[in-house]
Formats: sequence, structure tokens, C-alpha cells
Amino acid sequence: MRRLIPVVPAMLAAAPAAAHDGHSHAIGWALGPEVTLPLIIALVLYLVGLARLRARAGRGRALLDARAWRYLAGWVILAGALVSPLHEAGEVSFAMHMIEHELIMLPAALLLVAARPGPVLLWGLPGAGRQLFGSIARWTLWRALVSPLVATALQAAALVVWHMPALFDRALRSEGWHITQHLSFVVTALLFWWAMLPRGRGREATFISAICLFATSMIGGGVGALMALDTSPWYSAYADLGTTPFGLSPAEDQQLAGVIMWVPGGLFHLAAALVFLARALTPERLADGVGNSDQTA
Repeated sequence: MRRLIPVVPAMLAAAPAAAHDGHSHAIGWALGPEVTLPLIIALVLYLVGLARLRARAGRGRALLDARAWRYLAGWVILAGALVSPLHEAGEVSFAMHMIEHELIMLPAALLLVAARPGPVLLWGLPGAGRQLFGSIARWTLWRALVSPLVATALQAAALVVWHMPALFDRALRSEGWHITQHLSFVVTALLFWWAMLPRGRGREATFISAICLFATSMIGGGVGALMALDTSPWYSAYADLGTTPFGLSPAEDQQLAGVIMWVPGGLFHLAAALVFLARALTPERLADGVGNSDQTA
């Protein structure tokens, strides 16, 4: 297990071109329209809406610009995970696939939600589209989906169900199922972080977020720990490939993927849980404006 950890930087460096069982396996950019087109639309809508709102913002431009940088950072991480050589490297290495998933569900989703992009994206639409999508926030179903317990359950279900061998193998062997897997990870992660970062935040809501984040760290970390400690490959699609292009056996590749999900993935949610717990236990900070900043946003 100890020798697996230093392998990650070497794998990332070797990703653009690797050899598998003596054969060259070129790993390039994944630029299919089914992924790049939604990413481009999301970027163009945001930039158009940002330009329109900045022209009207006046004193609010500083806050708008700060949020824009969060959105752009999240977009870059998401796009990089989905279209860079990391994506194709994940076709032949479970560890690389896990890095892709962690980038999607942790920093990318968190930054996108922390940017509060809803109003900007709406202003990127024509007037009719703005009214249509603006009404979604008032839907009872939407409010249910972004409640902390429901959003946490949905993300936990996505994590557990998609890591079952039958579904994960299907996603590896079918592009349609692979897109569905990634889409479910993106959607549930966005719902989860949206629920964790509500606008009008009180002490009780902050404490609930801390509990949900802690539970998520246990669930994701638990699945990762099971992978890391098991010496038998779970997924036949990877096992059938034999040694990975980076020199790991299928069992070692799975163990490394498990460590990635268990340690950095679990610590990410745990650190966020501790931040929210500290805020919940220090209510005077909320009264001094930490919680109210979201209300004015």
C-alpha cells in the first residue's frame, strides 16, 4: 500500500502517452460534442449574463467579479476533468478515473455553487428563457431536492450505486452509460453543495450542514476504504486489461483509487464539516455578518 502513494504524480505526468502490455496507448483530449457543447454553453451563458449584470451593477461589481472568478475556476476544473487526457487515462486506470470523479464532485462543484451563478446564468438567456428558468426556483420539487437531507441522500446514493461492479463495468463499456454516470455525479454534487451553502443561514442550518458533510465523508471514505483494503479487483473491465499503462496490477490500481477516495476525498468533506461545526458553535460570528453575507448576496 505504501508504494502506491508516490505513483500518483508519475501517473499524471505519464498520462499523455502510455504503454499497455507492450502496446502504445495514446491518451489524448476527449473533445466529443456531447461533453464540450454543454460546457461551452454554460460558459457562454455565464459570460453574457456577467456582462449584462456588470453594466447594471454599479457598486455591486466587486462582489459580482469575485463570484465570477469562483465560477470560472470551477468551470476550468470541471472542463479539465472531463476533456483533458485525464479522462481518457481513466479508461485504462481506475485510479485516474477516481481522480477525475473527485475533481468533479469536490472542488469543481463547490466552486460553481459558491459562485451563486443562478442570476448571472439567467441574464445570459433571452427574456422568455429568463422567465421560464427563473420560475424553477419556486417549484416545490426544486426546494425538496436542495434540502440538506435529500441532497445528501441523493449524492450518497450516486456514490454507492455507481460503484457497484455491474453498473461501473457497464459505464466503462458503454459511452452512453459513462455520460449518464458523470452527469449523475455532477448533478448530485451540485445539489449537495447548493444544500450545504444556503442563503439565509442560521445556527441550526449550519449545524445540519456540518452533520451532512460529516456523514458524506463517512460514506465516501467508507467506500474508498473497502476498495483500498480489498486485494481482489471489483471491476472486470479493468481486470481484463491486465497491468495498467502505469505499471500497476488491477488490484493495486483499485487500491490506489480507494486511497484517493478514502483519504483526500474523505478529508475534503470532513474539513468542510469542521468549518461549519465551528460556525454553528460560535453563533456570534453569524450575527456579526458571516451568515448575513449570504442574505445580501
